[in-house]
Amino acid sequence: MAVNKLNNYYMDLHIHIGAAKSGRPVKITASRKLTLEAVLEEASFRKGLDIIGVIDAQSPEVLEELEELIDHGKAVPLKGGGIRYEDKVTLILGSELEVYDLSCQGPVHLLCYFPGLKEMRHFSSWCGERMKNIHLSSQRIYAQARELQQKVRELKGLFIPAHIFTPFKSLYGKGVKTSLTEVLDPDAIDAVELGLSSDTYMADQLPELAGYHFVTNSDAHSSSKIAREHQVVELEAPDFSEIVKMFASAGGRKILRNVGLHPKLGKYYRSFCRACESPAVNCLCTGQGQRVMGVSERISELAERQRHFLKDTSEASGIKPVRPPYLHQVPLEFIPGCGPKTLNRLLDVFQTEMRVLHEAKDEELKSVIPDKVAEKIIQARAGALTLKEGGGGIYGKIQ
Repeated sequence: MAVNKLNNYYMDLHIHIGAAKSGRPVKITASRKLTLEAVLEEASFRKGLDIIGVIDAQSPEVLEELEELIDHGKAVPLKGGGIRYEDKVTLILGSELEVYDLSCQGPVHLLCYFPGLKEMRHFSSWCGERMKNIHLSSQRIYAQARELQQKVRELKGLFIPAHIFTPFKSLYGKGVKTSLTEVLDPDAIDAVELGLSSDTYMADQLPELAGYHFVTNSDAHSSSKIAREHQVVELEAPDFSEIVKMFASAGGRKILRNVGLHPKLGKYYRSFCRACESPAVNCLCTGQGQRVMGVSERISELAERQRHFLKDTSEASGIKPVRPPYLHQVPLEFIPGCGPKTLNRLLDVFQTEMRVLHEAKDEELKSVIPDKVAEKIIQARAGALTLKEGGGGIYGKIQ
């Protein structure tokens, strides 16, 4: 039997919609310019992504807009799941929900993905009976976390805890004391999303994550942030069924590499005192209620707890998973001198940001933009830039 060829695709599965076409808010904290079509256009023509996840698709107006795109021939539902837009990018329908049940120490954001409109309509109706405003994204659902997992499985969807280490509204940042088993059924998790200020090497300090795939998504709230984090995946085709097979490690499908903002550039890397606006380790004031624990410190704390927990429960295997490489990306908007005019010049030549960041040769960059800016991009690729660490909601910087 002939084996179908596997191809490489750029994928970002966590992108928000700021507003519906009518102007009605969808994600309150996202740009109102980030409509469904704006996301599809930016992701496909400017960023150069092949697969995207829109994480507000349970909103009835978003579903109506998708149906309009299909009716007008601009989008086509795929047999393998997902919706193909202008034959450029595949849209995976997702929903981000907040759970804060009796098992949680604090609110937790969770990502649910479904094959197509039928399943998402059903899920939207189910959620509408359990939340105050189905039109808004990232709303609290009044259901148990495990009940939500069961519903996703029933609809043949995928379940991924979101940005698992960020200090607010995440599994390890707020939800649990030690282990994800406090809140979730570990067998009903398809992957975990690393989020800002962490990478594979940091996350692998936690023994209980050894059996899970890591995904790196942008959680974009504006067009410029789309693809800030992404992954390169190897699939037969850009559709939902192939992503399911990838998470099952079937037939050679896999994540080839994770790509993300360097953790030190993330806005939650180090603990930070918001009272005196300084790293918590240098804080000279009491900072009561103002200390935001950094992801790096939180992971170290959890790793120590889990080593004792797993040892006590005889669950420690000691086996280190084989991970795809993690590429520390410095987005073009972080590069000194790479303003809108320079970026547009690069896009005129290389068409998409993915090509600029990953495929353009050094000499090609220097032929298009000033050497000083090109050198910064080249240094960023090589991990040779000096970075000032971020924390407390403030991004790090290139020094």
